[in-house]
Amino acid sequence: MTVLSEATWEKVCETFPSERHDEVAKLLQTECGNNLPFLERETPHGLERVRFAALKLSEGSLGKLCAAVKLAKTDWRDLLVAAGFADSVDAHKNWTLR
Repeated sequence: MTVLSEATWEKVCETFPSERHDEVAKLLQTECGNNLPFLERETPHGLERVRFAALKLSEGSLGKLCAAVKLAKTDWRDLLVAAGFADSVDAHKNWTLR
C-alpha cells in the first residue's frame, strides 16, 4: 500500500468533506496506487497524476470516485484522458477545484 503524497492529501481534503477523508485516502492507497499495471514502483509523488485524475472525476462524490478508480484499474491511461491529464505529465499540477 502506497501512502498519499502531501499534495494528494491536500486534494482529498479540498474535494471531500472531512468525514470522508480517511475513507477516500484508504481507497486511493489500496486501489489506485502501486496495484495498477506499470505503476508498481511509483512513489507517492509519481502516483499523483493518476490519483488527481480520480479525484477530479469524482467531483466530491464517493460513488464517482469508485467509478474513476474502477476505470483506473481497467486502464489508468483512460482515466488520464477522461480527466484531461493525458497530454502533459504536468497537467494535474494545474488542476484546481476553483
